[in-house]
Amino acid sequence: MARKFKHSKIAIVIFITVLIWVWADLALDETLPDKPAVIVIDESAYPKIWVSFNQAASADIRITLSGPHSAIADVNRRLRQGKGLEFIFDAEQEQMAEPRDYTLALLPFLQKDKNIRNLGLKVKSCEPETLDIQVVKLVKKQLTVECLDENKMPLKADSIVPEKVDMFVPEGWELEKLIAKVQLTRREINQARISAVEKTPYIELSADRHRESSTAVKIKMPLAEDVLKNYTITTATLGFVLSENLQGKYAVQVTNLSEVISNIAVRATPEAKQAYEKMRYQVILEIDDADIKSEESRGEVVYNFPKEFVRKDEIVLNQTPVQARFTLVPISLSSE
Repeated sequence: MARKFKHSKIAIVIFITVLIWVWADLALDETLPDKPAVIVIDESAYPKIWVSFNQAASADIRITLSGPHSAIADVNRRLRQGKGLEFIFDAEQEQMAEPRDYTLALLPFLQKDKNIRNLGLKVKSCEPETLDIQVVKLVKKQLTVECLDENKMPLKADSIVPEKVDMFVPEGWELEKLIAKVQLTRREINQARISAVEKTPYIELSADRHRESSTAVKIKMPLAEDVLKNYTITTATLGFVLSENLQGKYAVQVTNLSEVISNIAVRATPEAKQAYEKMRYQVILEIDDADIKSEESRGEVVYNFPKEFVRKDEIVLNQTPVQARFTLVPISLSSE
């Protein structure tokens, strides 16, 4: 019985000690000064207004937090992991949904945030102290759909169905701004030449603010043959790629040079053809170290098309690649 009583006594002491530690942790608040945070506007439920911080969708701020050691340690860990502190601004909840300009007192807004309070933290101070908020009325308009490529350059589509969509836009927008945009990747452009691609148009309220249409459109692009034209590059410059083992030791002598650099047939847009002609080397021949063992070597040349236009499928070779015939002559012999 005495041993049982002793064990109970020890358990009670341990329990009381744990309670004291927990109480001490809760009682002694720590301060976490000057940490980054962001306020993000929630506009998902408000299609007829545009809420912004000077046309931006979010605002970066700095805050000082206080709270128990465990809560402060948790926030520090989140920040080290790249998980920033985020606050959501709901215009209607803050009674700022009517179209006009507002000034938001930041500290009271942050202090009532449920997520911060659930973590056992308090916001002691913030920078800046206020944020300017603009609420703009949006009205329904019929917008013409326009196609863009990955670089936001206009694309001429074969068909867009429907050609126009209804969207909410700022009330004061002029006629030339009543355009809904659709951006297509290179893969989508190629697919749209075969069968229609479905995309959702959007408008740009500002540089970082897009609003999507509730209506998707189907886009067909013209066949590539309608875009590319036949060209012949009459003269080209040949460049060589040699390893460090060969450089300065061997000269490359191409025995069918005129065949390699003359009359290169391509299909391209005018812009791609001009860019290709301006390349330093239009044709490149790669030399292997093993080629020194052959009296005459052969290698298929590389047509050095500008990468930007290759990515957009705006230039392709329109002939069988030429094989260069060449020999490697030691420089000491070639100079004799």
